[in-house]
Amino acid sequence: MRVVQINPFVDAQGRAPAELLGDWWTLRHCAQAAARSGARVTVVQASARRSEAVDDGVSCHCLPMHGADGGPDAGFAALLARLQPDVVHLHGIGFTREVHWLSALVPGRPLLLQDHAACPPVRPWTWWRWRRSLALARGLIFCAREQAQLFVRRRLVAAHTRIHEVPEASSDFLPREREAARARTGLCGSPALLWVGHLDANKDPLTVLDGVALAAHELPGLQLWMCFGQAPLDGAVRERLRDPRLAGRVNLLGRVPHDEVEWLMSAADILVQGSHREGSGYSVIEALACGLSPVVTDIPSFRSLLGGLPQAQAAALWPVGDASALAAALVRVAGQPGPARRQQVRERFDAHCSIDAVGRGLLASYTDALLP
Repeated sequence: MRVVQINPFVDAQGRAPAELLGDWWTLRHCAQAAARSGARVTVVQASARRSEAVDDGVSCHCLPMHGADGGPDAGFAALLARLQPDVVHLHGIGFTREVHWLSALVPGRPLLLQDHAACPPVRPWTWWRWRRSLALARGLIFCAREQAQLFVRRRLVAAHTRIHEVPEASSDFLPREREAARARTGLCGSPALLWVGHLDANKDPLTVLDGVALAAHELPGLQLWMCFGQAPLDGAVRERLRDPRLAGRVNLLGRVPHDEVEWLMSAADILVQGSHREGSGYSVIEALACGLSPVVTDIPSFRSLLGGLPQAQAAALWPVGDASALAAALVRVAGQPGPARRQQVRERFDAHCSIDAVGRGLLASYTDALLP
């Protein structure tokens, strides 16, 4: 089966394919996952410059997709004609113009669109564009099937369109020995909580801090370690830290190299997230890879990623914006034996989010797309 995975997001830095696949690891994992499952995969990456590379047996072509006349670039069209894919997999579901191009450039070939945290259009007078575009797709891929309902409710998805559930990414992280990880990172606390995410309204660090403050009464040894990049709520977070219940408990690490996150996750006891909305949740996937128990908001993608872990009390889901529920969840999960939790969490990763698991999901989606 020949599959072309197309990423229309343009890299503003103009990196070469090998470097881009290294930095955009979710793109690399998606290609490798499908290839390991038996598909012949080629990646086509939109870029201002033309170059090629081979990464772990997967060919990657960087080239312009958009021509000067508003249509597809001639080189892009020629490449698709040469590749002759059996299935076309487009990253993103909001590229309405590009979907029409692909339908014309590879007529009769099934097209799958993968969601990457797209928001359905708000203005009703634009919905027709989405309806026409999505109607050309054989199927849509979401991290959680439930996420499709945002689009179904606006009648943007045709009745014949198939919905697939496949994690958006995987991870190369491995569980490191806990004491060695603590010695390397300096993480401490009983429990040690880890935050990995921006300090913004969607991630909701203020509710998380309120929940930590409440949980500290039952967990006097609690420590929270916060890794973050963008920080529009930095001032509000620092103001919240004036709460006496948080004194000496919160450690603002700021931006941390990605490789170091693996060690931090192996050193911590619980990952805490307050997201209101996610396409998937890369930090949650990485936590699962490290055997780190997620205590995260009850949103569709997190429910799908965790599976039965909350019922086994190896992880927990709590309602968005509910600090009291977060505190109760932290106390509950922290009370479970650590080694058993870590084993259950890693088993969930292997079954649902590993490269092989993602590959199986993608191959099943591709196979289904070829059916009448």
